[in-house]
Amino acid sequence: MKITVLLTLTIQNYTLAERLELDFKAGTSAITGETGAGKSLILDALGMALGDRADSDTIRHGANSAVVAAQFDATDLPEARQWLEEREFGINECLLRRSFSRDGRSKGYINGQPATMGQLKELGELLLEIHGQHEHHSLLKRESQRQLLDNFGGYSELLDQVQKAYRAWSSAQQQLTAREANAAELAERAALLRFQIEELTPVALSEEEYSRLENEHAALANAEQIIQDSQRALLLCEGGDKEGIRDSINKAISYLKGIKNPPLALQTSTELLQSALIQVEESSHEISSYIDHFEADPERLAQLDRQLGELHSMARKYRRDPIELQHRLNEISEELSHCDDSDEALEELRKSVSANLQLYTESASKLSRKRQTAANKLSKMVNQQLAALAMPEAIIQFELQPLEQPSSHGNEAVELLIVTNAGQPPKSLQKIASGGELSRVSLAIQVSAADQSGVPTLLFDEVDVGIGGATADVVGQLLRGLGERGQVISVTHQAQVAARAHHHFVASKSQGFATMTPLNDEQRGEELARMLGGAKITQQTLAHANEMLQLANSE
Repeated sequence: MKITVLLTLTIQNYTLAERLELDFKAGTSAITGETGAGKSLILDALGMALGDRADSDTIRHGANSAVVAAQFDATDLPEARQWLEEREFGINECLLRRSFSRDGRSKGYINGQPATMGQLKELGELLLEIHGQHEHHSLLKRESQRQLLDNFGGYSELLDQVQKAYRAWSSAQQQLTAREANAAELAERAALLRFQIEELTPVALSEEEYSRLENEHAALANAEQIIQDSQRALLLCEGGDKEGIRDSINKAISYLKGIKNPPLALQTSTELLQSALIQVEESSHEISSYIDHFEADPERLAQLDRQLGELHSMARKYRRDPIELQHRLNEISEELSHCDDSDEALEELRKSVSANLQLYTESASKLSRKRQTAANKLSKMVNQQLAALAMPEAIIQFELQPLEQPSSHGNEAVELLIVTNAGQPPKSLQKIASGGELSRVSLAIQVSAADQSGVPTLLFDEVDVGIGGATADVVGQLLRGLGERGQVISVTHQAQVAARAHHHFVASKSQGFATMTPLNDEQRGEELARMLGGAKITQQTLAHANEMLQLANSE
């Protein structure tokens, strides 16, 4: 016996248990008891400690909360120790604890530090593995058969690569299909955009250009009035036959300057008038210059009428303000550039599809080879176990059936086939195996897979259902052999299986409370006798039980 992994399991107010504290050792431990006594309590409690979904109905009646704690020895488990160290939970111990209450609150802890349910599950997968009594039912499903083979093969990283490559290829392929389906619609849209650009380009103006044209148009449209009023303003400034503003200001300045010793206010007034005179003269110059250079151009006016008319007409068509047409033109041009890029984008998508398909093909091909190797190995191991389980003519094989299209799980479907009698062709497991045969096939697979498992603690929950006699004894030997290489906990109804265990617990129920008691050799004999003969233990059944124990210990 190499290692002890599960050391202690503490259960408080969970289902039928008020408080249980169980110590486990290396080797194989059998758990027996009457139906309904709570044999599976340990497996359920461990599931809680390792992050299974909590159900408030499992809290013992009369209690408000339940607590489950499992202490493991991770000294010889480098992967578990690394996991703990990387997440800063410490490596001096390995204690998983779970509490949950009736109000739905659930808390997890690893080495006293808060932990998520996901973290409890992750660590738990490195510590123990549970094989349930109903696994033979799932064995009939092809998906379960594939998962079984893949778990046995131990190529999870390669599976991840295949799944990632498939998702990348699938996503690119979907985009390509959608883009190709829209190609005709996109071409029509591009043609419309080009027409709109041709239509808008000669007309659309910037806000500055539009303002300038409107001002020029207004000036030409009112040329006569502008010239007339400008001349009148110039006449008022410069005078003519009559005195103008400039002459009046000059006179005022002359009067003020003629005052001897003028007060400060008049001095200031004089300066202001001089400044006003300068402004009047500049204004007169500007008006005169404008009059000299302004020309009433009817042709230019007609041209502006046409240009502005087209502009306003196009603005109505596009339901925009005239000054917004240039912005709309820019938007259309940008959209067209994207349409023009569609061919390039389409080509890039094709390249992406091809590249991702190549990656998928390479990974999936590696996976196929790994699967075939694992299938051959597992089939051989299972067939050896079946021979020991009184099915010497049975042959199990994993058939890898090529798929027409890539899938997230590789290039092939996996189907488990069986031959129960020599000379018959292999057939689907669900079509040929009886209930008893199926139980033995399931057990053979579980034992074979467990033998290759890297998980040190294995739990078997009544996997020997439907098996008895000499076959049950073989099952006991198989589980004992596994226990000598690690740690096995087996819930069983078979005396032959329990007799082969290194340690023995009996589950019982009294006044509504479940207990779990470790047995010494004498007590084991009595429990085995009960399992063999029923409630009344005779000297004969007791002798048979003790003989089974002696035989198991002597081998």
